[in-house]
Amino acid sequence: MPTLLITGANRGIGLELTKRYAADGWTVIAACREPQSATTLKAIRGVSVEALDVTDYTAVDKLAQTYDGTAIDLLLNNAGIYGHRDGALKVSDFDTYLQVLQVNSVAPMKLALAFLPHLKAAQNRNKMGGAKIATISSRMGSIAESGGGAYAYRASKAAINAGMHNLALDLKSSGISCITLHPGWVKTDMGGAGADIDVATSAAGLKQVIDGLALKDTGKFYNYDGGEIPW
Repeated sequence: MPTLLITGANRGIGLELTKRYAADGWTVIAACREPQSATTLKAIRGVSVEALDVTDYTAVDKLAQTYDGTAIDLLLNNAGIYGHRDGALKVSDFDTYLQVLQVNSVAPMKLALAFLPHLKAAQNRNKMGGAKIATISSRMGSIAESGGGAYAYRASKAAINAGMHNLALDLKSSGISCITLHPGWVKTDMGGAGADIDVATSAAGLKQVIDGLALKDTGKFYNYDGGEIPW
């Protein structure tokens, strides 16, 4: 069976994606900060729940060591935070700004590099046509479509878009695909009740895009409905 490692798996989109991959028979390694309170996640059959703060890079390395020798077919970087909802020219808390960058921009790159041997093992096994790295970004990270404000969040998503695009170029020769994804404006704790779509719609679309990903698609930025988003 193929194996998925997903972060931020305890709620929202991450929880729904975990449910869907587990239902498809995948072995799922589901990481979240507080497993003790993730009762719904722990109840899903076929899921191994791991405690992980994605900004604790020593812990990331330890988790990679725990699964040394395990082939991981899909790394799904889902953990993310918004930070303060500062409007135009109102950034005041730069400690929070830095935290948003650490979670949204640096952590996915750290995870990709820490688990690269596991992804290469899956690629060498060649049962899925190639290992994959999928990172949940946001349309708010598109420079071409920027609407101003939300400085920390927009900057963090633009940064991870750039990082993953570069990683896609460097990993293409290894047969590993790497994309970023916009989940839509989703009714989650972050998106709020007034958002456009529900979690199930977002997760279903994201999974369809990820499952259909081929090496020719690497380095692209996709909407949950499969449309390509400009950088």
